[in-house]
Amino acid sequence: MIDIILANAAQFTRFEELGLSPTALDLGFFQLKWYSLAYLAGILIGYWYLTKLIAQPGAPMARRHADDFIFWATLGIIIGGRLGYIVFYNPSILANPLDIFKVWQGGMSLHGGTLGVIIAIWWLTRKEKINFLRFCDYVACVIPFGLFFGRLANFVNGELWGRATDVSWAVVFPMGGEVARHPSQLYEAGLEGVLMFAVLWFLFWKTDARYKPGLLVGVAALDYGIARFIIEFFRQPDQQLQWLVEQSGLSMGQWLSLPMILLGLYLVFTAKGRRVRIEPVSGDTSVA
Repeated sequence: MIDIILANAAQFTRFEELGLSPTALDLGFFQLKWYSLAYLAGILIGYWYLTKLIAQPGAPMARRHADDFIFWATLGIIIGGRLGYIVFYNPSILANPLDIFKVWQGGMSLHGGTLGVIIAIWWLTRKEKINFLRFCDYVACVIPFGLFFGRLANFVNGELWGRATDVSWAVVFPMGGEVARHPSQLYEAGLEGVLMFAVLWFLFWKTDARYKPGLLVGVAALDYGIARFIIEFFRQPDQQLQWLVEQSGLSMGQWLSLPMILLGLYLVFTAKGRRVRIEPVSGDTSVA
């Protein structure tokens, strides 16, 4: 199969033909990377959308809480994402401790970033005495923005490409050798970004899901976990973790997605029992 794909690689789209570059702006003395813009766009658009969500009746937080959260969440994403990559995917970086700080060279883990954000939420909600799960529900609704832009940046960088294939939309990536591969970054942008946003948008705006603590974040965990687990069959495993696939049949991304799926199922199926009555600021009729 690989021999056939190698022989016919010329008939597929070559990444260079797309005219994409990891650098969005190059002034010589200063370079702005698309990856940095992806993080910025995910955080800023996510914050804007969060303000729209908390403006609705019955929100578990005030605007000042959202403002504080953005700062701590940014730290959680960067620190958790980097440490998660080192622990889960590339522990050899620890041999040169200074390399831990070289985030511009790539190497961020979504699962690690998620843990970082969860810790940030736990700290903020504990300090402000806010319902942890309800806070998570609102934050879950803005996560798809970061996932979408992040995966697009992965594609523009020509990194984290998929496995060898002969599908008509396959791409030959510069760092992937003369092999046509799945553009798995775009699959992830669609399932983890667009699809998750659509599902959470419907649940938040068209149902009473936000009054069932844990339901929205549970759905988000399920969507991401299932999407990532499936897409890993089309994504090239990290070279240093190829042994894990050979020995277990599953990649590191799939193993890390299993706890998310289980947690998501638990939160979804127990959410009804956590249904809360949200009181208005004035009057005697509850919001929900």
